[in-house]
Amino acid sequence: MAGVKAILSRPWAYRLFQRAVGAARLRAVYVRRYVRPFPGARVLDIGCGPGDILDSLPGTRYVGVDLSPEYIREARERYGPRGEFVCRSVSDLVVEHAGSFDIVLANGVLHHLDDTEADSLLAVARQALGPGGRFVSFDGCYAPGQNRFARWMLDHDRGTHVRRREEYLRLARARFPAVESHLHHRLLNIPYTHLVMVCTQG
Repeated sequence: MAGVKAILSRPWAYRLFQRAVGAARLRAVYVRRYVRPFPGARVLDIGCGPGDILDSLPGTRYVGVDLSPEYIREARERYGPRGEFVCRSVSDLVVEHAGSFDIVLANGVLHHLDDTEADSLLAVARQALGPGGRFVSFDGCYAPGQNRFARWMLDHDRGTHVRRREEYLRLARARFPAVESHLHHRLLNIPYTHLVMVCTQG
């Protein structure tokens, strides 16, 4: 599994894997139901990877941040001026203009972070959001009675901090007074459990 995880750190391999498991359907449902972008929305995407979600966010003012130079290079080459892409870790991320974003995303990111790192991300997200703004995320999630293959996939995920629903909610509620959560079991072509959170400042 270590070799597979290393390969998936390459943008082309990550994109191929995403296509194979049906990530396009996941993104479509996620964006339509929860992200709900609008023309001119200012979007900060923390852990943007190669920026694939930008295809689902037309007309927005997009900033993507990722730790991987390879992902950021790929995103810049693919999307050019459609978005701004910054290579930076969560711990080094500073919002230059507090309250300057309408939507902050962390798509499949929190389960890669320990509690301290996750709290830092959530703190940055809250600082970045303007009045009425929303933080939206999805992550793999352990759940009672979930499909055995889904649990196996989560056990072998590249992210080593897959949590139960209540653990994600505890982290989010420490930074946001209003947190919605939605559990999904079949957003991919394979059995897998996702938790979507939508957080606002109340």
